[in-house]
Amino acid sequence: MLRQLELWDHKDEAREWAVRPSVRARRLSVRVFRDGGVEIVVPPRTSPQRVSAFVAQHREWIERQRRRSGPREDSPFPPASLQLTAIGESWSCTAVPDSGRVRVIEEFPGRLRLLGPLHHAEALRQRLRDWLLRHAGVRLEPPLRQLSAEMGVCVQRLQLRYQRTRWGSCSRRGTISLNVCVLFQRPEVLRYLLVHELSHLRHMNHSQRFWDHVGRFEPEWKRLDAELLQGWRLVPTWLFNRARPQWAAPAAAAAMAPAP
Repeated sequence: MLRQLELWDHKDEAREWAVRPSVRARRLSVRVFRDGGVEIVVPPRTSPQRVSAFVAQHREWIERQRRRSGPREDSPFPPASLQLTAIGESWSCTAVPDSGRVRVIEEFPGRLRLLGPLHHAEALRQRLRDWLLRHAGVRLEPPLRQLSAEMGVCVQRLQLRYQRTRWGSCSRRGTISLNVCVLFQRPEVLRYLLVHELSHLRHMNHSQRFWDHVGRFEPEWKRLDAELLQGWRLVPTWLFNRARPQWAAPAAAAAMAPAP
């Protein structure tokens, strides 16, 4: 495996750039994310010298894209709502100060209550992440199974993850892994991602035969793939960044409690 510190000249830059070896990659490629992060995808048996030459060749384009992306403002936390566009759901979030442990309660469909010492923002963020993970498993399993039947492939297991650089993956044993952040994309983009990963059960590569198979079930895959590449701008920043409460003191948090 390549060590990224061998490729960059400055330590600060190395923390923003990542090298991801991929057995399915046929050529070197680069992705620039909305937060300015850069990922270099590297095929097997690629030398560090070749990667360095690739980066040098595309450095100007990479930096131009990073400047264009610019820094993202932090999403408000706690959030007033969760817009799970991919599955057509909107959840309101009510934060209520409480002396017990931090917890997230699903009162009824479409409403979450966030309880606990609200100045413990990081603990609350983790509870919300846990809820999203469970909810994604329940809501994404049925469409995945239905689409796999339509495509004539067999899924052994669905796995949900939080990842900064990958939307999904497929193992040779039939495990489909999806990034929970896909919940914030359009339904058409979600379906394309499912088609993409299920197609790997036929072709464990990105060959022309693979893309032809994708095209059989999603003719608009090129447009949707480009949209998914930019999909990070729709993901709330608090899912990955350390959460900071939007109030200055516990007294301000108490003002958020609804009247009895």
